[in-house]
Amino acid sequence: MGISVEGWPWFAIQVRTGTEKTSSAVLKYKGYECFLPLGRSRRRWSDRIKQLDLPLFPGYLFCRFDPDRRLPVLTVPGVLQIVGIGKTPLPVAEDEIAALQRIGMNGLPVQPWPFLQVGQMARIEYGPLRGLTGIVIQIKSEIKLILSVCLLQRSVAVEVDRAWMSEPYPLDPAEFEFQRGASTLDRDHLAQDLRGFADRPAATD
Repeated sequence: MGISVEGWPWFAIQVRTGTEKTSSAVLKYKGYECFLPLGRSRRRWSDRIKQLDLPLFPGYLFCRFDPDRRLPVLTVPGVLQIVGIGKTPLPVAEDEIAALQRIGMNGLPVQPWPFLQVGQMARIEYGPLRGLTGIVIQIKSEIKLILSVCLLQRSVAVEVDRAWMSEPYPLDPAEFEFQRGASTLDRDHLAQDLRGFADRPAATD
C-alpha cells in the first residue's frame, strides 16, 4: 500500500486478546511488516482433540513502522496501544525478534513461559537454532531454552536437544535488567495473561 517500513525497528503493539491474528492481517494489508509468534497447542473438545496455532504472547504482536507516523497503526481495529514510555514507543531488540523468528521457521515445540531473569545461560552450537543464546531449564527429561522479550517481560520455552548446547554458564542479572515503570503496559492485563499460561496445554508434536 505504499508504506516503506525498511530500516524501521520492531515495536510491540498491545491488542485486545483474541484479535491478534485479525489486527496483524489488517496491518499487513496496509503494507506493514508484522510478526505474530505462534505456538501449536492441543485443545480438548467434547469428542476430539484439536491442534490450534495460538499466540505465544497473548494480546501482543510486533510491527515495523515509523514511530513519528504511528496514527495509522493505532487506528487499526483491535489495537490498544504501542508499548513504550508515556506516548513514546520503545523498540524491541532486533536479536529477540530474530530468535523468535528462527523458532517459527524451524517448527520446534514452543510454549509461553513466565518471564525469567536468573538461571544458567547456554549457547546453541549445533542444530537449527545454532547461534542463539538463552536461559536453560530442565523439566523432567526435557531440556528447554528460554527466550525473552525484555520490553514485554514475556518469555517462551523452546524444546532443544542437549547435544546442541554448550556448557551452561552463570547469567549476569544486569544483562536482563528491566527498569520498573518504564512501560505503559496494562499490568492487570499482563498478570491475567501470565496466569493463563498455567492453564494452556503444552505444545506437543
